[in-house]
Amino acid sequence: MLRQALRRFGRKLVRRRPLEKKVYEFKSGIKPSTLDLVALGVGHTVGVGVYFLANEVAGNQAGPSIVISILVAGLTSLLAGLCYAEFGAWLPHSGSAYLYTYVTMGELWAFITAWNLILSLVADAVIVVQTWTLAFDILYGNRISETLHESISQHVPQVIADNLAYFAVILLLFTVEIQYLLSHDCIIFKLFTLVKLLVLSFVIISGFMKGDLHNWNLTEEDYVKAGLNDTFSLGPLGSGGFMPFGFEGILRGAATCFYAFIGFDSIVTKVEEAQTPQRSIPKGIVISLLICFLVYFGVSAALTLMVPYYQLRPGSTLPEAFLHIGWATAYYVVAFSIFFSIVTGSYMNFTVRIRQVTYMMAMDGLLFPVLARFLFSTYGRFLTTVTFVTTGAIMAFLFGLTRLLDLRSFGTLISYSLVAFCVLIIRYQPEWTNEENEAQVQEENGGNEAQVQEENLGNEAQMQEEDGSAAEKLTLQGLFFPGSPTPTPLSGRVVVVCSSLLVLLLTLLCLVLAQWPGLLSGDPAPITVVVLLLVLITGITGDIWRQPQSSTPFPFKVPAVPLLPLLSIFVNVCLMMQMTAGTWLRFGVWMLIGFALYLGYGIWHSLVA
Repeated sequence: MLRQALRRFGRKLVRRRPLEKKVYEFKSGIKPSTLDLVALGVGHTVGVGVYFLANEVAGNQAGPSIVISILVAGLTSLLAGLCYAEFGAWLPHSGSAYLYTYVTMGELWAFITAWNLILSLVADAVIVVQTWTLAFDILYGNRISETLHESISQHVPQVIADNLAYFAVILLLFTVEIQYLLSHDCIIFKLFTLVKLLVLSFVIISGFMKGDLHNWNLTEEDYVKAGLNDTFSLGPLGSGGFMPFGFEGILRGAATCFYAFIGFDSIVTKVEEAQTPQRSIPKGIVISLLICFLVYFGVSAALTLMVPYYQLRPGSTLPEAFLHIGWATAYYVVAFSIFFSIVTGSYMNFTVRIRQVTYMMAMDGLLFPVLARFLFSTYGRFLTTVTFVTTGAIMAFLFGLTRLLDLRSFGTLISYSLVAFCVLIIRYQPEWTNEENEAQVQEENGGNEAQVQEENLGNEAQMQEEDGSAAEKLTLQGLFFPGSPTPTPLSGRVVVVCSSLLVLLLTLLCLVLAQWPGLLSGDPAPITVVVLLLVLITGITGDIWRQPQSSTPFPFKVPAVPLLPLLSIFVNVCLMMQMTAGTWLRFGVWMLIGFALYLGYGIWHSLVA
């Protein structure tokens, strides 16, 4: 009995959402073209991060080699974008990684994906609060922060005095949120995106005109001339040159820069409304990511050419580079463009996106159904805005900007890895039908077997035929030389098991590679482990490659499967390994809360059952 109960419980965790089940759409009534989707992706991706991210990364993580960090982060996002593009063409419904994982990997992974998405959006809210505070302070010549310290720091605790400007920004965010709920014009969105790109193009051109290539090859003599001649102070500045913090600094910078490429997945939410989604969705994702990479690469290069990286203090923003070269007017122009970035980006409507994700989970039974009726009511919109913005303000007091960036990137990297894993699953599976899902759910619930046989004779016969195929003896020859040219239930299960093993091995490989100094010193222990892991990974990847792929003619397919999805997972996990222990701890606490909610309510009330 215990074994059967555990088996039913395990199957509940991986039950899939039927493809034919109704998907809850959020339509705007606009039919976007490919150009509209590119503008949407660029507008949501090139956000507020471009104005302060380069300063944070170049100042204390990567130095001038931030351009390489941008390249690594861009390639990582491109791999994820290709996987999203295949899903957008294969599953013609507006959605996100939550829907993709639900129909391929099962309920538990879908809940994890959505729970991470909520965390990421809340982190976005906090980043918005901090960025707008910096923008106000820049426009007023840092007089706001100075006045706050002089006037109230004697009467309130120092931490409150440091962050009191957030309350003014919170009130402004309420106004912006209400305006977004009332109207949203696609033409205005594209106009603001164009203005933002023009301003950033001005920054790039200015950097190449006023920059100095010597800033990419600094030496200890430059530190001495700058007054940084104390031996102790040279340590945090690195070793000079183009890579002052070494290869480890490039990876750490790439993990932080990854935040800058978050936002292209908003294109996938327009699948149902796009004019030609099979072509426009993949093109929109790839083109928007390429544009964003060129912008970020140019801005980072211009910044490090204009200002020596050791003069980029924490909390500084991009406009301050123009004060270094004496262009005060450009300082205010670029600072004012920060507001356009927030207005046109997805960050200003973070509560809307949180409501959409929560609504889908509630309609699927993973969260309380009352939320689906409450969230989009008049009072529900107001209360959720108050709740989430207040939560963001509290997090702004507790966490620094870099920690929030890491937390936001961490959740997104997990979602991207799950989507890449889903591509492996669907490419090697036989056709999934609604009847198969119903038969599976009925078996999971462990109901009256006679009633199940009476009501679903056709489904049971189909399942028995599949079980018979899966029960065939699996030989070594059959493992590498399958007899069927098309996917079967047996070959599909082989791919699922092998892909799961590969994810585990890739994670172990990333853990070993994180100990980079041990490998460089020639220590035989980590080198031996790396070689063994690479041999196992190569063998299992070859086994997946030998399995028959689905012949379904998708409008767009990720090339070089299974290599590219596995490479995407590997790079994502490598970047997660660059996060601090505090980021892993905060993420673990958030996931414990989510698991308690799912095991206490969602698993027993899921509508899939």
